[in-house]
Amino acid sequence: MKNLLIRWVVLVVSLAAAAWLTSLVLPGQFIIDTSVKGVMLCFVGVAVLSLLNATLGKVLKFLTVPLSCLTLGLFSLVVNAATFFVAGNLNLGFQVKGFIAALLGSLLFSAVNGVLGGVLLKDRDHGRDED
Repeated sequence: MKNLLIRWVVLVVSLAAAAWLTSLVLPGQFIIDTSVKGVMLCFVGVAVLSLLNATLGKVLKFLTVPLSCLTLGLFSLVVNAATFFVAGNLNLGFQVKGFIAALLGSLLFSAVNGVLGGVLLKDRDHGRDED
């Protein structure tokens, strides 16, 4: 349970960092609500984004296997950006206004999440759930 909460917080921090980094390149395209209500909604938004990646993302990746083969797997970035764009348009603490912002935001979100997850969760993930 503790690992789940830590991962959830890492995902929200990754989303905030991705929004900040994306706003440096594309101002106003990836907005995160920094009010208390907005931060609470970000937790819900990250959960919805994870659910979309686990369901819609998997279905879309399966349906686009031929395209992924032709592009040597690069089309999966487009699928990730599409699910990120859908989650961003649900107004759950963050908002993505364009597909390029969704593509850049999803790449940065994954990168920041990988770095933070590697640093904060490296000793905790050994196949057991510690409370």
